[in-house]
Amino acid sequence: MLKDKIMNRWSTYEPFYVPFNGYKVADIFITSHALSRWEERVDADSGGIEPICDFLWAKLKAGCVQPYYTNEKDVYLIDDDLVMVAEFSEIKDETDIAGNPLHKMIVVTFLGKVSEDIQLRDLKAYYSWLRHSRRMTLVKHGRKHR
Repeated sequence: MLKDKIMNRWSTYEPFYVPFNGYKVADIFITSHALSRWEERVDADSGGIEPICDFLWAKLKAGCVQPYYTNEKDVYLIDDDLVMVAEFSEIKDETDIAGNPLHKMIVVTFLGKVSEDIQLRDLKAYYSWLRHSRRMTLVKHGRKHR
């Protein structure tokens, strides 16, 4: 989205990135699943991908995004409330001035707000409950078809 930032000197630029958790984030990609979850669980009135990207850039720059667990590399907490699942991949043929790779943050989904969904306080228990409830739903549907 904001790949290059123009410098004051004529015809020079530096790649734009935000250092985050060992990555140099230069681009944000929102999956369709993340977009639908944002509209369901975060803000139905925000109106698309651009406001979400603007929100995430601002939060990354301000240092308001933290890993949910210290060892966890996929789940992040924004403003100590909003739970987001994101992956990172290197951007092909994009480097900073020193030649280090730049990264794309791929937002997989938004799980919701801890302040609104008490189950998000313990993600391991939440995922366990989710798997169990889905399995039970599948078992029930399996019985109906026989």
